[in-house]
Amino acid sequence: MKEYDDEHGATITIVGAGIVGLAAAIELQRKGFDVTIIDKEGAGSGASQGNAGHFATEQVFPLADPAIIAKLPGMLMDPLGPFRIQPKYFVKALPWFMRFLVNMLPGRRAKNTRAIKALNQSSIAAMKELVRFCGCEQLLTLNGSLLVFEETPIDEVQKELTVYANAGVDVQLLDGTEVRMLEPSLSQSITHGLYFTQVGHTSDPYRLCKALELKFMSLGGKLVTEELVKVAAAKTSSTIQLEMANGTSKQIKKLVIAAGAWSKPFAKQLGYSVPLESERGYHLMMPQISTLSRPVASYNRKFIITPMTDGTRLAGTVEFGGLKAPLVPARADCLFTHGKALLPTLFESAVATDGERWMGFRPSLPDSLPIVGRSVTQSNVFFSFGHQHLGLTWSALTAKLLAQEVVGEQANIDLQPYRIDRFSSWG
Repeated sequence: MKEYDDEHGATITIVGAGIVGLAAAIELQRKGFDVTIIDKEGAGSGASQGNAGHFATEQVFPLADPAIIAKLPGMLMDPLGPFRIQPKYFVKALPWFMRFLVNMLPGRRAKNTRAIKALNQSSIAAMKELVRFCGCEQLLTLNGSLLVFEETPIDEVQKELTVYANAGVDVQLLDGTEVRMLEPSLSQSITHGLYFTQVGHTSDPYRLCKALELKFMSLGGKLVTEELVKVAAAKTSSTIQLEMANGTSKQIKKLVIAAGAWSKPFAKQLGYSVPLESERGYHLMMPQISTLSRPVASYNRKFIITPMTDGTRLAGTVEFGGLKAPLVPARADCLFTHGKALLPTLFESAVATDGERWMGFRPSLPDSLPIVGRSVTQSNVFFSFGHQHLGLTWSALTAKLLAQEVVGEQANIDLQPYRIDRFSSWG
């Protein structure tokens, strides 16, 4: 392990104690740094605790897919549909969607797909190593996931199979009987499934975050529960000034912005205009314990079921409405209808209000890539945010890449596609 003394900047501060920030903190500690994390709510809050718990390395395609254009009106009209834009937020979100459309162009989509695959290919191995180091291997289960189809024409199913297989994803085609051999509790309405064999899940994303926090603290880390409001890089020195909501300020040597959906204003204060939007993701946590042994996503219904320690999580809806609008109960409750359709016996006597509604913010960029690496203009400022739907999946790997960048090592993956200044060409 390479050691760095204080004279050479052995201290570093991370803004954000979600799974991305916690993993980065541990990797930097392993490089010899004294690490402080600042977060207004503490470790593992927000999207890090409420996600679907799926390490989705099969998802190698950018969200900007031309195929969704024709489907979009139907999605918006369907009360059970997976996608919503709050009317009051439409105008504000429009610039992001314009960039999103640009990223549907074939050349951009191919480039973004390559960059996603580069991260996905090493993500599971990085997470296995991280949970082993933190002593929480039981929170990572590697027995694949299912994408199930209900009455979908076989040629459409085979087309999906081919798309994934051609992208290098390990996938098997199953008929309905074979699907239910893997997961007997699934509905008879399922006619086919794609079995992704090399992915995994966690039965408790929040416990995973808390396990990382425990390891971080045992290594001498400091977690400060305060709200940061302003970041300023000093022009006459190598220090960075942090101003807190309580009126206090701090001078630090090195900074990592890993604040998820709240990263945009800090990037702006440091001179970067980043097209970051918050996708408001919902889940409904049902208390019933399923017999599922892996995540099950629905091709037709666009949601996912994950078996959790304390129940069954139904997740997957997307809403654009900003960071301030309150939770919309109907967006969580609609997941129950879909869950009952796929697990009729489990939810036979249940109602949606039995479950716990949750809404959190996914930090999404229009090219579906995160921002990872060093600031172009401030050598002591680093970024790791914008992981969209794959924050859990990419957290351990981007932590390693970030730590390599901080200490000046050659990163295992070329970080050029993830630079913060890539949006200057309207990406």
